[in-house]
Amino acid sequence: MHLLNKLSLFLVFLTFPNFLSISSESFLCPVFAWGGEEREYGRDGHNGNEGRKGRKGRDGQSLTVFTDGSPMNLELSGEDGLDGEDGRNGKDARCGNQNWNVNYNLRGADGGNGGNGGDGGDAGNGGSLTLHYTNLAYLRNIYVRAEGGRSGRPGRSGYGGEGCQCESRNWKKNTCTGTPGSPDYSCQTEEFSCRHGKDGRDGRDGRDGNPGILGTLAIINSTEPLSPDQPIASVAMSQLQGRVFNLSKNQWQTRSGAASLLAPGSIINNQYREFVERIESSFELVWNAPRSITNFPEQQDLTLTLQDNRQVKIDFPEEVWVEGTTSQQEGITKFIVSNAIHQKEVTQLTRADFSGNGTNLTFSLVDKAGKSNLITTEFWLKYRTARTSAGFRRTADYRTKYEGNIPQELVKRHNNHFTLDLGKLPIESQYLKPGVAVNIQLVATRSFGEHSTEQKIDWKGEIRR
Repeated sequence: MHLLNKLSLFLVFLTFPNFLSISSESFLCPVFAWGGEEREYGRDGHNGNEGRKGRKGRDGQSLTVFTDGSPMNLELSGEDGLDGEDGRNGKDARCGNQNWNVNYNLRGADGGNGGNGGDGGDAGNGGSLTLHYTNLAYLRNIYVRAEGGRSGRPGRSGYGGEGCQCESRNWKKNTCTGTPGSPDYSCQTEEFSCRHGKDGRDGRDGRDGNPGILGTLAIINSTEPLSPDQPIASVAMSQLQGRVFNLSKNQWQTRSGAASLLAPGSIINNQYREFVERIESSFELVWNAPRSITNFPEQQDLTLTLQDNRQVKIDFPEEVWVEGTTSQQEGITKFIVSNAIHQKEVTQLTRADFSGNGTNLTFSLVDKAGKSNLITTEFWLKYRTARTSAGFRRTADYRTKYEGNIPQELVKRHNNHFTLDLGKLPIESQYLKPGVAVNIQLVATRSFGEHSTEQKIDWKGEIRR
């Protein structure tokens, strides 16, 4: 036998001494491999239930009192929030006995996760107290306790359950095929393993509830109850014409030192409100626009807001642009509308023509909405050129030759048609010649009254003869 073959056989014999042990009964193979299949034994434990959140404490009672100097003891404190419940523990996995004499790998079942603790309930806030008086000294006879409640405590988390532990971590199993003594008889040994199941995760502790806040005080130097506020009105445009709308609100100022106004030991927020006066005003819309108010859909509402200066602010719907003036006469705010358009009519410019060359090069647009006699228009331009035909150029091939506003003297408007004299801009003549591919990027700023918006136009073409 060749020396190299003898050496190889000797090394195999040292590694697997049974490899060369041959009898008439069997042919033993070496350990084959780890088994690939894995199965779970046992049953996963159930997760623990989460603890319920604590109930919120009720807010303290809110009262309105007309004082006459008689002593009073008022309890307006908020309730405490209730504690959150504890989370339940996760269940241990149900394991039984591990069957380790199998020809596949095992994995123990997992324990259930612990439930989260319930959050503590929020505390109730102290109630609000409104005092009507004719003599400020009467308030010193009123004891008020308007504390906020205490927050509920959080529930504790549940513990995770235990997973199944392997009784035997590794084992071997022999498997033979064929007939003993025959050439096709062979055996192999496979190794198998078991992995412990995972313990369940512990839950999360709950959070503290929010503490209640102190109650508040408001004082009114009057024996009459205040009329309700109506400082804002939302009105359909179709309902405005020919009507007067009345708005009102009670004006207050904020001061400090509430407890010093009341009986000693009173517990209430330090800041309080004092009634100053009642503001009332009216609003009337005068529609003098050439376009009828009925041209605007009824579902578009505008908002009227009474301001501290007794004037009424009007906010038209976003879809309607209005031009007008405001006047104030004998407690009535009048808004006189001189013109009105729809917002969508402002941005309907479209390219009409691109003609000429050299100093006669022009770019024309038309207003399809036909409102340019009412709208102020300013143009900003980026003029870009490329060497070859526009149809074969990428955006990156263009180079900027002019960027900036177009002076008003180079913009001609005839009714709803605009002509831009591009050839009279400071652009080198070689970029105004026939055959030059151009990219026109326009930004039209359209303004009407106090409103303004932009429309962008991007066009590619070629200068013709």
